[in-house]
Amino acid sequence: MTGDPEPISAEARKALEQELSDLHEERETVAATLKDSDEVGDRADQADEIQRADQLNRLDERIERVEDRLRQAGIGGPVPTDKVGVGTTVTVRFADGSTDTLHIGEIADARDPKLVTSDSPLGRALLGRTPGDTVSYEAPDGEATAVVVSLGTLGTPGDQG
Repeated sequence: MTGDPEPISAEARKALEQELSDLHEERETVAATLKDSDEVGDRADQADEIQRADQLNRLDERIERVEDRLRQAGIGGPVPTDKVGVGTTVTVRFADGSTDTLHIGEIADARDPKLVTSDSPLGRALLGRTPGDTVSYEAPDGEATAVVVSLGTLGTPGDQG
Protein backbone atom coordinates (compact mmCIF):
# COMPACT_ATOMS: atom_id res chain seq x y z
CA MET A 1 0.00 0.00 0.00
CA THR A 2 1.10 3.62 -0.33
CA GLY A 3 1.37 4.41 3.40
CA ASP A 4 -1.76 6.55 3.51
CA PRO A 5 -5.12 4.96 4.35
CA GLU A 6 -6.18 3.21 1.16
CA PRO A 7 -9.80 3.55 0.06
CA ILE A 8 -11.70 0.45 -0.98
CA SER A 9 -14.62 -0.13 -3.28
CA ALA A 10 -18.09 -0.88 -1.94
CA GLU A 11 -17.66 -4.45 -3.21
CA ALA A 12 -14.37 -4.86 -1.32
CA ARG A 13 -15.91 -3.38 1.84
CA LYS A 14 -18.82 -5.83 1.60
CA ALA A 15 -16.40 -8.75 1.16
CA LEU A 16 -14.37 -7.65 4.20
CA GLU A 17 -17.52 -7.24 6.28
CA GLN A 18 -18.62 -10.75 5.27
CA GLU A 19 -15.19 -12.15 6.12
CA LEU A 20 -15.37 -10.42 9.51
CA SER A 21 -18.78 -11.94 10.20
CA ASP A 22 -17.50 -15.39 9.20
CA LEU A 23 -14.41 -14.96 11.39
CA HIS A 24 -16.52 -14.04 14.41
CA GLU A 25 -18.71 -17.11 13.88
CA GLU A 26 -15.67 -19.37 13.53
CA ARG A 27 -14.14 -17.82 16.64
CA GLU A 28 -17.27 -18.53 18.66
CA THR A 29 -17.24 -22.15 17.48
CA VAL A 30 -13.57 -22.65 18.36
CA ALA A 31 -13.89 -20.85 21.71
CA ALA A 32 -16.80 -23.12 22.65
CA THR A 33 -14.56 -26.17 22.21
CA LEU A 34 -11.92 -24.97 24.67
CA LYS A 35 -12.08 -26.76 28.00
CA ASP A 36 -11.83 -25.31 31.45
CA SER A 37 -8.15 -25.04 32.38
CA ASP A 38 -8.91 -26.94 35.62
CA GLU A 39 -9.97 -30.06 33.71
CA VAL A 40 -7.37 -32.78 33.62
CA GLY A 41 -6.76 -34.72 30.41
CA ASP A 42 -4.12 -36.80 28.75
CA ARG A 43 -1.38 -35.44 26.52
CA ALA A 44 -3.53 -35.81 23.40
CA ASP A 45 -6.25 -33.67 25.01
CA GLN A 46 -3.65 -31.10 26.00
CA ALA A 47 -2.23 -31.04 22.47
CA ASP A 48 -5.74 -30.52 21.05
CA GLU A 49 -6.31 -27.67 23.51
CA ILE A 50 -3.07 -26.01 22.47
CA GLN A 51 -3.98 -26.38 18.81
CA ARG A 52 -7.41 -24.81 19.38
CA ALA A 53 -5.87 -22.00 21.44
CA ASP A 54 -3.42 -21.30 18.58
CA GLN A 55 -6.31 -21.29 16.11
CA LEU A 56 -8.16 -18.84 18.36
CA ASN A 57 -5.11 -16.56 18.42
CA ARG A 58 -4.84 -16.66 14.60
CA LEU A 59 -8.55 -15.83 14.29
CA ASP A 60 -8.17 -12.93 16.74
CA GLU A 61 -5.22 -11.57 14.75
CA ARG A 62 -7.12 -11.77 11.45
CA ILE A 63 -10.21 -10.17 13.02
CA GLU A 64 -8.04 -7.30 14.24
CA ARG A 65 -6.45 -6.83 10.79
CA VAL A 66 -9.85 -6.81 9.03
CA GLU A 67 -11.33 -4.38 11.56
CA ASP A 68 -8.29 -2.09 11.19
CA ARG A 69 -8.60 -2.22 7.40
CA LEU A 70 -12.27 -1.31 7.52
CA ARG A 71 -11.49 1.66 9.82
CA GLN A 72 -8.67 2.81 7.54
CA ALA A 73 -10.86 2.53 4.46
CA GLY A 74 -13.33 4.96 6.01
CA ILE A 75 -10.54 7.52 6.36
CA GLY A 76 -9.22 6.81 2.86
CA GLY A 77 -12.25 8.21 1.07
CA PRO A 78 -13.50 7.11 -2.35
CA VAL A 79 -11.64 4.83 -4.73
CA PRO A 80 -9.21 6.93 -6.80
CA THR A 81 -9.97 7.41 -10.46
CA ASP A 82 -6.62 8.94 -11.45
CA LYS A 83 -4.31 6.21 -10.13
CA VAL A 84 -4.42 2.50 -9.34
CA GLY A 85 -5.98 1.72 -5.96
CA VAL A 86 -8.00 -1.00 -4.29
CA GLY A 87 -11.19 -1.32 -6.31
CA THR A 88 -9.58 -0.17 -9.56
CA THR A 89 -9.86 -2.04 -12.83
CA VAL A 90 -6.55 -1.68 -14.65
CA THR A 91 -5.45 -2.76 -18.11
CA VAL A 92 -1.78 -3.72 -18.26
CA ARG A 93 0.53 -4.73 -21.08
CA PHE A 94 3.08 -7.35 -20.14
CA ALA A 95 6.62 -7.67 -21.50
CA ASP A 96 5.51 -10.36 -23.99
CA GLY A 97 3.09 -7.84 -25.56
CA SER A 98 -0.09 -9.40 -24.17
CA THR A 99 -2.61 -7.20 -22.39
CA ASP A 100 -5.02 -8.06 -19.62
CA THR A 101 -7.64 -6.17 -17.64
CA LEU A 102 -7.35 -6.91 -13.94
CA HIS A 103 -9.24 -5.94 -10.78
CA ILE A 104 -7.27 -4.80 -7.74
CA GLY A 105 -8.91 -6.22 -4.64
CA GLU A 106 -8.18 -7.04 -1.02
CA ILE A 107 -9.42 -10.59 -0.74
CA ALA A 108 -8.54 -13.41 -3.10
CA ASP A 109 -11.58 -14.87 -4.82
CA ALA A 110 -11.16 -18.08 -6.80
CA ARG A 111 -14.29 -17.20 -8.80
CA ASP A 112 -12.59 -14.07 -10.22
CA PRO A 113 -9.52 -15.10 -12.25
CA LYS A 114 -8.89 -11.44 -13.15
CA LEU A 115 -8.55 -10.37 -9.49
CA VAL A 116 -5.12 -9.36 -8.25
CA THR A 117 -4.87 -8.77 -4.51
CA SER A 118 -3.35 -5.50 -3.36
CA ASP A 119 -0.78 -7.36 -1.27
CA SER A 120 0.47 -9.57 -4.13
CA PRO A 121 3.72 -8.62 -5.88
CA LEU A 122 1.89 -7.30 -8.97
CA GLY A 123 -0.80 -5.61 -6.87
CA ARG A 124 1.75 -3.79 -4.70
CA ALA A 125 3.66 -2.70 -7.81
CA LEU A 126 0.51 -1.28 -9.42
CA LEU A 127 -0.83 0.67 -6.41
CA GLY A 128 -0.51 4.42 -6.93
CA ARG A 129 0.49 4.11 -10.59
CA THR A 130 -1.05 5.97 -13.53
CA PRO A 131 -1.43 5.13 -17.23
CA GLY A 132 1.95 5.02 -18.96
CA ASP A 133 3.84 3.90 -15.84
CA THR A 134 6.01 0.81 -16.04
CA VAL A 135 6.12 -1.42 -12.98
CA SER A 136 8.48 -4.20 -11.95
CA TYR A 137 7.42 -7.06 -9.74
CA GLU A 138 8.55 -10.51 -8.68
CA ALA A 139 6.80 -13.21 -10.74
CA PRO A 140 7.13 -17.00 -10.28
CA ASP A 141 9.70 -17.06 -13.10
CA GLY A 142 11.65 -14.07 -11.74
CA GLU A 143 11.55 -10.29 -12.22
CA ALA A 144 8.79 -9.14 -14.60
CA THR A 145 7.51 -5.82 -15.91
CA ALA A 146 4.17 -4.44 -17.04
CA VAL A 147 2.93 -1.10 -18.35
CA VAL A 148 -0.27 0.50 -17.05
CA VAL A 149 -2.37 1.08 -20.18
CA SER A 150 -5.61 2.43 -18.69
CA LEU A 151 -7.70 2.27 -15.55
CA GLY A 152 -11.23 2.54 -14.22
CA THR A 153 -13.11 1.46 -11.09
CA LEU A 154 -15.15 -1.62 -10.36
CA GLY A 155 -18.85 -1.10 -10.61
CA THR A 156 -18.74 2.14 -12.59
CA PRO A 157 -21.17 2.59 -15.49
CA GLY A 158 -19.80 1.02 -18.64
CA ASP A 159 -17.26 -1.07 -16.77
CA GLN A 160 -17.12 -4.58 -18.14
CA GLY A 161 -15.30 -5.97 -15.11
